[in-house]
Order: sequence, then structure tokens, then C-alpha cells
Amino acid sequence: MYKYIFGPVLSRRFGLSLGIDLSPDEKSCNFDCLYCELEKAKPIDYIKHPPKVEDITNEVKDYLSKNQYPDVITVTANGEPTLYEDLNNLIEQLNKIKNSSKTLILSNGSTINDASVREALKKFDIVKLSLDAADQETFEKVDRPLEGIEIEDLINGMISFRKEYSGTLVLEVLIVKYVNDKPQAIQKIIEAAKKINPDRIDISTVDRPPAYRVFPVDNQTLYEIAKMFEGLSVNVAVRKNGGDVKKVSLDKEDILNTFKKRAYSLNDIQTLFDEETQKRIQNLLATGKLKKINVGNLEFIKG
Repeated sequence: MYKYIFGPVLSRRFGLSLGIDLSPDEKSCNFDCLYCELEKAKPIDYIKHPPKVEDITNEVKDYLSKNQYPDVITVTANGEPTLYEDLNNLIEQLNKIKNSSKTLILSNGSTINDASVREALKKFDIVKLSLDAADQETFEKVDRPLEGIEIEDLINGMISFRKEYSGTLVLEVLIVKYVNDKPQAIQKIIEAAKKINPDRIDISTVDRPPAYRVFPVDNQTLYEIAKMFEGLSVNVAVRKNGGDVKKVSLDKEDILNTFKKRAYSLNDIQTLFDEETQKRIQNLLATGKLKKINVGNLEFIKG
């Protein structure tokens, strides 16, 4: 059973993804976002019980020896992956074994002004940074950061990083109904995004079971917001059928491990997993080890 890797996950934004969790034991994040799929927790600025790089890469090597190479090898965490102190060594080792896959990190952008973090980020093929707000009041409402983190500092850091980074920079804007969906808040995000000049902006909304009682906006609203980002490449992140994605087989333990780390929609389950795995999932549902949950009229299965 793998401890640090999970999936594959069919990402709305990046294709077939093999995930690496740098904080598998508990949430370690300097934000406590309203929409987070992890349980609410007090923000901290370090990763509890950080894994060894060798242990992570051994799992990745084992997986890649048995399965097709994914579109991306995604570094994430039960929290913020750039809090991992050995990130530079990790990405250097992953780049040696990634073959046709691209390396991706999903960061909230909070450490972008840390020189050592920036050096590590520059070695990823794709860097995704969050920008849910561009004014301090909205930022504190939606992302609930550790005290002392200022959104203006983060935006300036992203502007500077863009000038240094030659890979693909993606900004993700996640819209929460009644929180950061007001025109004034959106306009400030647009102004900041134009200064940052990313390769792509992904606009999405709440679509997994959230930490707090918050609500998604509808798809029509997402498309209307996207139209406001004139002159920028914007992707409205909606789920699509996986098409010719190769089916994957997971045993019972790996199903429990993977579904504990993220919820899967029924469509994702049908797209990603072979019939035997789907039967195992149904058996785990029947015994209460997995459960169904509804978010925005979309049904998910989670651990």
C-alpha cells in the first residue's frame, strides 16, 4: 500500500494525474480556506512529520513501473506543499524519473517571496498558484490565512516570479458564492492577474465537500466572470468525460487510501477505474467504509 502517492486522479485542469501528498498524516497549511475539502484547522507554517524524499520517489518509481505514465505528477499536500523543507531535492529527483510526464505543483502562493521556494518552483514544468482575492478583506474572508500574510505582498511576489520562471504558470481563481463573487472583488483580481501575466487562468467554484458551509456559483456565473478577464487565457474548469483514459485497477487498501485523500465524482469513477475496482468501491460503500455526499447537486464518493 502506498503512503505518499495516490490516484490516478482525472483532473479537470491537467489531465491524468498521479498525486504526491507531502503531509499524509494531517493537515499542514498556512491557510484555512472556506472551500477546502480537508477539515477546518488552525493555520500553521510548517509540515508536520515531513516524509523523506527517498521514500516518496521509491513509491513513484514503483507505480510508474506498473502503470502508464500520467499526464502530470502532481505535488500537493493535506495543506500547502511549499511548506515542505526538502522541496528542491524532491523536484530534482522527480525530474530524473518523470519521463514523458510533466511535474506540477498546486500551491496557494503564500511562500512565493521565499527565495528557496522560488528556486524549487522554477524546476517544475507547471506551477499553479491560487488567487482567490486581490484585496486584503476578501482574502481574509475566503482564504483565512495565517496572521501576517498580506495579499499585496503575494501579488508582487507572483509578478516577480513570472519574470524568472520559464515554465507554465497557471493562476486558479475559485469563486465562492456571496464571498468573492462580487464585481468589485472580481475586478481587483483581474487587475492583479494582468500584472502577473500567467499562461492560463482557471476559474472554478466549490465542487467537493467543503470545510465550511459555503456554496458554489452556477456554471453560467462562472462563464460570465470569465468574460471579464479580457486579454487573458481563461479556462472555466468543468468536468468532462475522460474519453480514452486507460482504466486503472486498485485493491481495497489503495481505494481507501486514495478516496481518503479526495472525493471522486461518479463520472470520474466510471471513467478511471476498471469494473473490478468499481465493484470493490460499491462493496466498501455497502460496508460503510466509503460514503456518498452531495455538493452542488453533484454526487461524490469519499473516504
